[in-house]
Amino acid sequence: MSKRLTTSAGTPVPTNETSATAGPRGPVLLEDYQLIEKLAHQNRERIPERVVHAKGWGAQGTFTVTHDISQYTCAKLFSKVGNSCDILSRWSTVAGEQGAADAERDVRGFSVKFYTEEGNWDMVGNNTPIFFIRDAYKFPDFIRTQKRHPKTNLRSPEAMFDFWAGQPESVHQVTILMSDRGIPQNPMHMHGYGSHTFSMWNDKGERFWVKFHFRCQQPIKNYTNEQAEKIVGETRESYQEDLYNAIDEGNFPKWELNIQVMPEEQAAELDFNPFDLTKVWSHKDFPLIPVGMLEFNKNPDNYFQMIENAAFSPSNKVPGIGFSPDKMLQGRVFAYADAHRYRLGTHYEALPANAPKCPVHTYHKDGSMRFFPQQTGHPDAYYEPNQYEESAKADPSVMEPPLKISGDADRYAQEDKDADYVQPRALYKEVLGDDERKRLHLNMARAMAPVSDSVRDRWYAVLERVHPDYLAGVKKAASDLESGNIDDYPGIPVTGDTPVRAAE
Repeated sequence: MSKRLTTSAGTPVPTNETSATAGPRGPVLLEDYQLIEKLAHQNRERIPERVVHAKGWGAQGTFTVTHDISQYTCAKLFSKVGNSCDILSRWSTVAGEQGAADAERDVRGFSVKFYTEEGNWDMVGNNTPIFFIRDAYKFPDFIRTQKRHPKTNLRSPEAMFDFWAGQPESVHQVTILMSDRGIPQNPMHMHGYGSHTFSMWNDKGERFWVKFHFRCQQPIKNYTNEQAEKIVGETRESYQEDLYNAIDEGNFPKWELNIQVMPEEQAAELDFNPFDLTKVWSHKDFPLIPVGMLEFNKNPDNYFQMIENAAFSPSNKVPGIGFSPDKMLQGRVFAYADAHRYRLGTHYEALPANAPKCPVHTYHKDGSMRFFPQQTGHPDAYYEPNQYEESAKADPSVMEPPLKISGDADRYAQEDKDADYVQPRALYKEVLGDDERKRLHLNMARAMAPVSDSVRDRWYAVLERVHPDYLAGVKKAASDLESGNIDDYPGIPVTGDTPVRAAE
């Protein structure tokens, strides 16, 4: 038996076909409140899209702890093997708008919300272990180069390469972006990374620096530019189609959560800054330690409710997991939550996608969309401290151990001017194979084709500092593109396992 249609206030609706009019030919009566309600609601059905990562795809699932890491963290989630919690993930492109094609060359966002018994823990990362910049001070400038030119309203390769040439720390990420990994076939066939350096502390108050890795349990699959262009010509929603259909058919994608661990004191002994987001930690020196398995086994019943309303923020952490001196992370701790307040409203964390599955007691008060009851534990306790024993009180037992810091407050630039080229050099010469390097050269030459000679020369200078072969390869590819002589460039092996490599 069908349900009775009602207004949003719950009163029954006599018809959903025709407006109330004065006579059979009109005009429409203003008193037709349901017509006004439907039109007014439709006008307000869209919310601001995300400034970055606007186009995304998501799923729900579970996380299960498979290995004991309690020696590194006192987080209850990791207190014993077998613990589990619900998770929500969203994958995304960085630069494209909501209507952009899925299969574009871009970094992919990789975010996971863990609904733990101690509150929500958000891991907000990418499908690359690094990023273009190391300091949040440059993030607005960088993102402007990825968006549309104010005069042409088109994407601007000129702006992108001009920024990257002036910010050579970007060359590591740009090399990955222009490599085979630049266009994953879909979210199910790429690794994920927390990217930043985070911290953990155990019951003894010992701190460890950590990096989080989500190792894809499906084969790694990527597209060439030509393959992606063909896909985009057929559908702009290839990622959503692949992900939704796989889960709907019972082919649940999985990732294994791993961590790299560094004792707190060791950070000062390294020849690079382990808190620099443009740098990786060697897997040889800091091997991956398995933690648990993520399985995504449910498509949301309402995409807007659970995925578009999802608000991930590095500020959401649980006792036993903390931040680090990573400058980009420090900026994101503020910026992400603030973006959600603007996009979704003051009480965005009470929406179903973001609401913790554990008890919540907070003194937040009023504001737009305050649709839930008081959470302070006592009806008269809308402030703190107060006299009411049963009201919410802070818990000193979850206090984070002191973070060791030193130095004067100042604005510090990286002193070692060659440090930004060491890891890209290793990636180019020691990790990428001959065919991978040739495809990298061609992809970069294509991306640079529209840029001016002055920007090209500045970027060439960056490539030369990485390695002369890198510069020579991109120059040759540019010449071959101009002459149309690119038949000898190798195609891409679209399917295959990606090994753990020392410079990954």
